[in-house]
Amino acid sequence: MSKVRDYQKLAEDILEAVGGEENVVSAARCATRLRLVLKRSNPKAKEAVNAMPGVITVVENGGQFQVVIGQHVGEVYEHFSNLVQLQTSDDDQPNENKGTILNRVIATMSAVFAPFVYILAAAGILQGALILINLIFPSFSKTGTYEVFSFISWAPFTFLPIFIAITAAKHFKTNMYIAVACTAALVSPSWTEIAGRVASGEGVTFLGIALSETVYTSSVLPPLFLVWILSYVEKFLNKRIHEVVKPLFVPFLCMVVMVPLTILLIGPLSTAGANGIANGYNVLAENVPALAGAIIGGFWQVLVIFGVHWGITPMVLANFEQYGRDSFQAYQTIAVIAQVGAVLGVILKARNRETRKVGVSAGITGLFGITEPAIYGVTLRFKKPFIFGCISGAVGAVVASFFTPYYFAYAGLPGPLTIVNGISADYPTSIIGILIGVAIALILPVVLIQMFGYGEDTVEQSTGETPVKDQDGETPNTSMNNEEMITAPLTGKVLSLSEVPDAVFSSGAMGKGFAIHPTDSKLFAPFDGSVVMLAPTKHAIGLRSEFGVELLVHVGIDTVSLDGSAFTLNIKEGDKVKKGDLLMTFDQEAIESKGLQTITPVILTNTQAYEDVIVEKRSTCQPTDVMMTIVK
Repeated sequence: MSKVRDYQKLAEDILEAVGGEENVVSAARCATRLRLVLKRSNPKAKEAVNAMPGVITVVENGGQFQVVIGQHVGEVYEHFSNLVQLQTSDDDQPNENKGTILNRVIATMSAVFAPFVYILAAAGILQGALILINLIFPSFSKTGTYEVFSFISWAPFTFLPIFIAITAAKHFKTNMYIAVACTAALVSPSWTEIAGRVASGEGVTFLGIALSETVYTSSVLPPLFLVWILSYVEKFLNKRIHEVVKPLFVPFLCMVVMVPLTILLIGPLSTAGANGIANGYNVLAENVPALAGAIIGGFWQVLVIFGVHWGITPMVLANFEQYGRDSFQAYQTIAVIAQVGAVLGVILKARNRETRKVGVSAGITGLFGITEPAIYGVTLRFKKPFIFGCISGAVGAVVASFFTPYYFAYAGLPGPLTIVNGISADYPTSIIGILIGVAIALILPVVLIQMFGYGEDTVEQSTGETPVKDQDGETPNTSMNNEEMITAPLTGKVLSLSEVPDAVFSSGAMGKGFAIHPTDSKLFAPFDGSVVMLAPTKHAIGLRSEFGVELLVHVGIDTVSLDGSAFTLNIKEGDKVKKGDLLMTFDQEAIESKGLQTITPVILTNTQAYEDVIVEKRSTCQPTDVMMTIVK
């Protein structure tokens, strides 16, 4: 796609597929994706755009229609913006520019829970390990070692409102420290003691109003609503309080208003709502367990695709808080493992080496309960495996439902590692049902794929007989020994792409590569070449070597939201660079203070133009270290 008319044609085709200019509310771009907000979503549009030459994949999430194009997204966006009258994403614009209410709720849940879900997952794994150790060594539960590890595992859940305050404050654009102060009051031991007195029958009042017995440790909706309303209260006060006393009186008034408002009204109402939803699910699970299993086992991964899976977190946590157990996560685990089974089926069936490699990478992340790489990189890409996975998840969950399956410890990322959370002496059949359901979910998609295939493999295998072309349709030059060495652009800890918390990168859909968690804020050129792309928000750079290697360096995850504020460029688009030249500096503290990660993927975007890509195994790196060897 090297010619202007190709980028223009792709932009025109995308616009036509999504319903024309009248259906486009707004458009934006990051380093790899064209992000559209549409008035009406058409399922056929995703399929049509996904099949277009030059499009890697399409993701619909948080009310956005995201077209993953790669480092040529700038050219496509430029032509797309000339075809439509784009609206900017100003906070003061009408609500119609922000998507439907449902999409905004989904986007909020994702923004709030995604940054710390791995913390909850780690705590859940620790709880599962303690369950397993106690099963083998019953006396362990009476030791001080158990007590220490136990309170460590419960701490993130006990102080969950504070985690929510931090991420919600970023999402709602309010003062993080005021939000933390308000939610810290909710989990204060003093309030827990007051609520306990109310529960025992003692009448405790605030300004003559009776207090409720609601306790806010491990709660989700009360702190979330608190921070949402706080964002309006703080904005109101900032406009009306004099600059001289604002730093003191805004926090003071916010705390004395929001904490009492929460314990009197917001908390009891939102807690009752979460408990009501949880009880509604429990009625279905207890009276028609097979139906509950079929729905969750069969459709959970569909929710993951659309990003609405975060919305179920308050209900699950409410179940653990009320009853100490939850069946939803038991069925959820079976659904997750069914997608892992589908990936395994593709690995065993595929003849294409690249498909197998992507499958292995995606399957490994699935073992940790993370299915986005498996979905976007393998199962949904070929369609059949995703369908087989959903069918297998439903069958496995239905069979498990006959054994009353439960989880007895919260799993942030339900999957193979959290199966032990289903062990309990009070429900001995629980773990049996989960294990049978998991076995079905893992084996059945493998069998189905071997019988019926997995769909057309669109990854072409290059041979020595046909000239290899890059993604611009040009034959790249190569060095004398048909190899090119790529050095590290940063100093830091080396990660595999599968560890990157972004499904598009971790799935391998963008290409092969590696990631660096930087310990230094300087980005250097990894080879001699030129700058072919600079993101308008400065967070990503596209480079092309003298021998045709195309590299995308994406500093941080979701750092497009910083609008360039944390980045200083030393180059401009079109510049020639030499290996070791300083390309950029960035402010790590500024990035992390916004709740964002500085993990930097380094992607070979024209991977398929080469016979092999060898990624070195290192734990750390510096700019003089060779990280990849590209073989023609």
